Amino acid sequence: MTGRVMRRCAGALENEVLSALWATERALTPAEIRAGIGGLAYNTVHTILKRLYDKGLVLRDADGRRGAYRPAKHPAQLTAEALRRALDQGPDPIGALARLVPLLRPEEARALRGFLAGEPDGGAGCDGGEGCEGYGGGTGCDGAPSPADSTAPAPQPHPLTRAPGNP
Repeated sequence: MTGRVMRRCAGALENEVLSALWATERALTPAEIRAGIGGLAYNTVHTILKRLYDKGLVLRDADGRRGAYRPAKHPAQLTAEALRRALDQGPDPIGALARLVPLLRPEEARALRGFLAGEPDGGAGCDGGEGCEGYGGGTGCDGAPSPADSTAPAPQPHPLTRAPGNP
């Protein structure tokens, strides 16, 4: 297939733009995003940013005539929301969860058990350093407060979990 340009799949460009925004602590202009991603026209990047803005996935910071963009949500929050939508759309969400659990990696299963038990960091012992992005009780590697920072109410044990010694 010579002479043909490989097209990215649907959503791939949006993911690339979001990844570029998540990789920095400051808002980026379309030109800065374009330079970081490469291979895209300025208008393409601007169109992607407008679509992401319309979806509520990025925030626009007005800076004179040019705007800079930053992510509206943490990537873990987007994943959690996608999982929630998938469970809501399926005919058997409990069955889906039952089939998800065996697919979890051991560290994911441990963290899930910890979250259900009410541990803010999922039992991961997160100290806010490398690998703790998205866990409660600290900051991620980018220094941003995690979703369950100190201003949030303490998590409660999941109603399906039982306290030790309580049937």
